[in-house]
Amino acid sequence: MCAGGPLLFRMRISDTKTFRSVLNAISAIVDEATFTIGPDGIKLRAMDPSRVAMVDFEMYKTSFDEYEATEESRVCVNLSELLKLLKRAGRDDIIELSLDEETGRFLVKMIGRYIRTFNMPTLEASEEEVPEPKLTFNAKVTLTTDDFNDTLKDAALVSDNVRIETDGESLVMNAKGDISGARIEIKKGSDALISIEAKEPSKATFSLSYLTEIVKAASATSDIVTLEFSTDMPIRLDFRQRYDGKLVYLLAPRIEVE
Repeated sequence: MCAGGPLLFRMRISDTKTFRSVLNAISAIVDEATFTIGPDGIKLRAMDPSRVAMVDFEMYKTSFDEYEATEESRVCVNLSELLKLLKRAGRDDIIELSLDEETGRFLVKMIGRYIRTFNMPTLEASEEEVPEPKLTFNAKVTLTTDDFNDTLKDAALVSDNVRIETDGESLVMNAKGDISGARIEIKKGSDALISIEAKEPSKATFSLSYLTEIVKAASATSDIVTLEFSTDMPIRLDFRQRYDGKLVYLLAPRIEVE
């Protein structure tokens, strides 16, 4: 058990379900996550090992019931191990996370009918600073995460990839496999489509293994997603969060050979 040394930071959150869902969504991209924890909140920007996908996450201090961090620190944890512990939190439990400065152990406290304190090691924090990509997009589509998730499931029945395209009037998903194909169209005016705009017709192809994993995990945190893309460029997926912060992904395209 960790000795009670001074804490580098301490945060408490009562919405355990959302917090757990957000960490699970991040784990779709990275398993060893380096968080920057500062006076204004926590953030992470990281790429997956194959450098095909990036996640950009922020949770401001206002999202927490209590939050203390006087200086900025970087903490790397194994998300699978942390999520394993957080799954033990009950619906009405409060989660408190802190870092013991003396032992370097990450402390996970669950406060409910009784108090449980787990400790786990921190890993070597990544030195890599992932810059925010400077991209401009020609198409922007906002729809419900459930509907987007369903269209990807349909596409995955027939192919490993999906082509996403829009002319500003509808969002079309095309999937073509060796045997079968699928075309899903969501037209302007549909209940599934919240808004759609395109400076020019745009289309790009993406790996469904990445896309379905990201959208499935992130849909537990969000009801609405905004897609931004241009022809044969990365897609930006911005999942509107229920807390003060953001959860955004970038996914590189697969370049199709005509």
